[in-house]
Amino acid sequence: MSEASCSEFDARRPDPGASRGTVIFLNGTSSSGKSSIANELLRILDEPYFHLPVDAFHAMRTRQEMPPEQLTTVLHNTWRGYHRAVAGMAAAGNNVVVDHVLSEEWRLRDCLDLFVPQDVVFVGVRCPRDEVERRERKRGDRPPGLAVRQLAQVHAHGVYDVECDTSRADPDQCARLIKEFLPHRPMPTAFQRLREKNPDIVSPS
Repeated sequence: MSEASCSEFDARRPDPGASRGTVIFLNGTSSSGKSSIANELLRILDEPYFHLPVDAFHAMRTRQEMPPEQLTTVLHNTWRGYHRAVAGMAAAGNNVVVDHVLSEEWRLRDCLDLFVPQDVVFVGVRCPRDEVERRERKRGDRPPGLAVRQLAQVHAHGVYDVECDTSRADPDQCARLIKEFLPHRPMPTAFQRLREKNPDIVSPS
């Protein structure tokens, strides 16, 4: 590549000082209503947002049979790749709605390590046990008991910026609650407070 073309290439790169995107991080069990809220957020938010559900990343994986030990590694790497894809989108200035299940402790720590904490709006999507069981049976595309198994860990960190209960409010109402919260976000954010509890995590630049 010539010196002239190198200069032209560099000039087209995004400004490193450009603003980062906002990450609306929806966390809840399977069948709690996260995807429905995300769809409503994309409909009502004033700025462009991308919905990046982890299910979409799992759906891109090959369907070939794998031994259990290999599948465990592949699933772990899929989650790690998903987190880094979200972080990359936000770092490039894109607003993102994340549809997540923090049913393993390491997943939250990985996100705390990767995401700029003041850019994250951490949303707890809650739903009572009986209701997620009913929804799980109705949808029929999840292993029976999956949501209940996730309940013990998914909200264990105990800190959110905003919460909604999808047994009491429909997806539109939950999305509007989040939208109304966005302009009035207090500092420190939930992610900032969680990072303070985990001082060994290196702050993302």
